[in-house]
Amino acid sequence: MLPEAVLSYLSQHRDRHLDQLMELLRLPSVANVSAEPDGCSQAAEWLARCAGGLGMDARVVATAGKPAVLATAHVGADRPTVLIYAHYDVQPPEPLDKWDSPPFAPQVRDGCLWARGASDDKGQLFAHLMAIEAWQRAGGGLPVNVKCFFEGEEEIGSPNVEPFVAEHRDELSADAAVISDSAFFADGVPSITYSLRGLVYLELTVTGPAVDIHSGTHGGAVANPINALARILAAAHDGEGRVTLPGFYDDVTELTQDERRDWALLGFDERAYAASLGLDELGGGERACGALERRWARPTLDCNGIVGGYTAAGSKTIIPARASAKLSMRLVPNQDPDRVVAGFREFLAGHVPPGVEASFAVRARARPVMLDRHSPAMAAARRACAEAFGREPVMVRCGASVPVAEVFQQVLALDAVVMGFGLPDDNLHSPNEHFRLEHLWRGSAAAAALMHNLLTARGDSP
Repeated sequence: MLPEAVLSYLSQHRDRHLDQLMELLRLPSVANVSAEPDGCSQAAEWLARCAGGLGMDARVVATAGKPAVLATAHVGADRPTVLIYAHYDVQPPEPLDKWDSPPFAPQVRDGCLWARGASDDKGQLFAHLMAIEAWQRAGGGLPVNVKCFFEGEEEIGSPNVEPFVAEHRDELSADAAVISDSAFFADGVPSITYSLRGLVYLELTVTGPAVDIHSGTHGGAVANPINALARILAAAHDGEGRVTLPGFYDDVTELTQDERRDWALLGFDERAYAASLGLDELGGGERACGALERRWARPTLDCNGIVGGYTAAGSKTIIPARASAKLSMRLVPNQDPDRVVAGFREFLAGHVPPGVEASFAVRARARPVMLDRHSPAMAAARRACAEAFGREPVMVRCGASVPVAEVFQQVLALDAVVMGFGLPDDNLHSPNEHFRLEHLWRGSAAAAALMHNLLTARGDSP
């Protein structure tokens, strides 16, 4: 059990901790924006100062992109070391008119903290800093050695995380790793994630005439890049919802019977899920698979944005010179991003209509990951969640991507524990993102309990 002194400290300092988190949330740390002042640099500096104030050796470290933060607290060579990962960058807040309050002016209402990054991932990150502080100031010091790695490019696919981790391999070495960048399966159902989908994100561009031209004078004679792009995108799926890229499913690992049994016990309600999204019914993905399997264990190809021609108010009769689309492909265990990109290239070569040219650029790629469900760290995390949230956690997959999980596997030989504190309706990547305060408080207790459990699992005492 977590020492009562640690729990009491967390309870007594909630108001101050909330004020600190709100400071961090005011910093507009959007990774794909280069405006000044740079909110990412500000957030990194803020985190380094905060960790330093907790007695950690903390510094901001430059990368080829946004800066990272490294912080360490060494207790002793005889103690295990836990590596804590989270990201401080956030999604762009647009559309701004859909927010009930400004995205970077955090507010507390209805028992939640409302702001961009509240749940994804600043709130979950800060829960670990709260836990570190409670151990340092009320628990007699940290029970384990702690290393923190906070990055600023997760929301753009972590393009620099693999070389960064490789370069700092010795500094990041640990006995266990924890990632808090995920959500419960449902309200009241704490969850630990054991598999994450990978990602290929690319931009597809179709070009036609040298400039926009008159659709009356030239229509019917000149190929329209928007029409061509639409045909290409439509051809990427068949009538059963399967992706038509060559070799796309060749490496897909099927679900085990144990997984199918465990998932059936979750009681997933497809109608309720659709209703929660404002839909009467679900219509995406492979018709032959249930919605939960499609979300967690099947690969996808989705258009995330499309641009072409005249999009301002009113009319303008043109055939545009170009059209483009942003595409994401979520990959499941055993799929290789490079092979998927090669399949897309082959698909594109066979589906470009005459009169236009097509090209694409890969913006991000991440390999899918399968984690060890039975590792000692996973067992320690399960006990920590049960203690903090009052219920044994379920083991789930996640359809999203956390690139660093696979990097830790490959570079550090660590299977991370993905132990998140968000909820499915936190509006991640959407307007009105929020984080339930009760989950912030209980999440900090879970983070503190995990440290305790990693030590006691070896038969030591804090």
